[in-house]
Amino acid sequence: MSMKSSKFMFLCRGSSRSLHSGSLTSCNTGVCCSLDADKYENDPELEKIRRERNYSWMDIITICKDKLPNYEEKIKMFYEEHLHLDDEIRYILDGSGYFDVRDKEDKWIRIFMEKGDMITLPAGIYHRFTVDEKNYAKAMRLFVGEPVWTAYNRPADHFEARGQYMKFLAQTA
Repeated sequence: MSMKSSKFMFLCRGSSRSLHSGSLTSCNTGVCCSLDADKYENDPELEKIRRERNYSWMDIITICKDKLPNYEEKIKMFYEEHLHLDDEIRYILDGSGYFDVRDKEDKWIRIFMEKGDMITLPAGIYHRFTVDEKNYAKAMRLFVGEPVWTAYNRPADHFEARGQYMKFLAQTA
């Protein structure tokens, strides 16, 4: 496993499915690493990560018009700004897309994810996801224990997970 050293883009105007111009910055909002997605079914590195982080449940979602039921509705739902009460762990097995997260100043940062990238977004972080202009991403969704699919659209600042995340941000100042 290699830690991914990514650059992130501040978001501005433009298509939701492309990179936007803006200042490059480093981002400390999640853990990102790269794995060999071609061998995900028998990858000892992935198994080690799952064991160490207690990722006991997983499934695979293919985000494209001919594979995902109610595609347009789901894409809109994924792109709605929200948070979860648990970490969101995604491993891109094929295709590509963007996670958008909020920085300390509440500005959007766009994280490009492609085949082999795994990211953990901490509980309480406002975020959204979209595929890129290729309109295709295949991702493994990982959970600690039984999956909880509940997304809380913004505003959701009253949740304890949000408060804990904000404390984490304040400590990294």
